Amino acid sequence: MSGADQPSGSAAGVPVSLDHARASLAGLRARIDQFVRHRADLSELRADLASTGGSPLGGMAERKGLEARVHADLERFLAAGAQVKGIAPLLLDWPGVRGAVPVLWCWLEGEPDIGWYHRLDCGFPGRRPV
Repeated sequence: MSGADQPSGSAAGVPVSLDHARASLAGLRARIDQFVRHRADLSELRADLASTGGSPLGGMAERKGLEARVHADLERFLAAGAQVKGIAPLLLDWPGVRGAVPVLWCWLEGEPDIGWYHRLDCGFPGRRPV
């Protein structure tokens, strides 16, 4: 059975079709954009606080707020069935099956869509075009 023909699922770990993974990614786009902004703001705020003790982005309260927002964004990705494999750059995988082989549909921040997969035992270095 091809990835596009397999049944869909929604919980992390439940194999989904490539079409389902792509639809899930599309539904997360606004949240991903928000995450990227939160991640960058948090990085700058931490650097400023460490070097000068102050920041145009705020202080410790704003840092804690941004940390909570980043965490909430990551939880939303997980709730959508994605596995978060990296946060800078953001790397999301969805479990699937290609042929009879369990795979992960793989998306890396900056890519327009899910265009890659890899076997479970090969990880990112084993990525192949779908």
